[in-house]
Amino acid sequence: MTHTPLPDLILEPLVRAALMEDLGTYGDITTRTVIPADTRYTARLNARADGMASGLQIAALAFRLIDSDLKVTAHKSDGDSIASGDMLMEIEGRAASILSAERVALNFAGRLSGIATLTADFVAQAKGTATRITCTRKTTPGLRLVEKQAVIHGGGFNHRFSLSDAIMIKDNHIAAAGGIRSVLQAVKAQASHMVRTEIEVDRLDQLEEVLDEGGADVVLLDNMDTPALRDAVKINAGRLVLEASGNMGIDRIAEVAATGVDYISSGALTHSAQTLDIGLDF
Repeated sequence: MTHTPLPDLILEPLVRAALMEDLGTYGDITTRTVIPADTRYTARLNARADGMASGLQIAALAFRLIDSDLKVTAHKSDGDSIASGDMLMEIEGRAASILSAERVALNFAGRLSGIATLTADFVAQAKGTATRITCTRKTTPGLRLVEKQAVIHGGGFNHRFSLSDAIMIKDNHIAAAGGIRSVLQAVKAQASHMVRTEIEVDRLDQLEEVLDEGGADVVLLDNMDTPALRDAVKINAGRLVLEASGNMGIDRIAEVAATGVDYISSGALTHSAQTLDIGLDF
């Protein structure tokens, strides 16, 4: 599947920060000590497990930021299915430069490919339905942008990126504001016409209250069992977008998607993904 990459300009601050963290105050003293400056090599970034690729654009950027003379040749792209043994990219040039960028490149590629791979597994469980799999804001601080991009590479969709993206009324907002009708009336009175509104409910009578009051575009059905989700779809009758959330492990995805909800959101996509094994070989 083809994916439009983000501009390097957006990604560069994240990669620079990671490189600075790894280089410390005095750079790569091991490489500087034992590798002659004029030593040149060709290294290969290889998959050591099956999965979905993500973070390859970032890995390539890490090598180029360390040394703009390195020649980086991509053999796989973000969003590609990969198999153990596949060569993902080749890096040619100064051996010292390759070694100094190696860990940052692998950290990004492994972490993000793990997210893409888990997302693809979730998406496969919903195959044959119209339900979309989406992530949450349960991301690693500072890495939300690239982790959410990895979800896209795995075939999923993105929820909001920040608190400023949309009005999302959770149970604590409802409690503090005095109830569902109060918060929805405030939305209708004050919200911009350009902003979408989602509201969380955990009971079917609350869903009916939302439908009666109006003012929402999306309803988050929180921690409902499968029969309740099925009833919610019937009650809603296509009026609002429905998102099922809460304890959405991969073992529940198929049955929840079969209820007819529009979206299933799961924090597990980003907070519980295992790093995919990717290595750099000289």
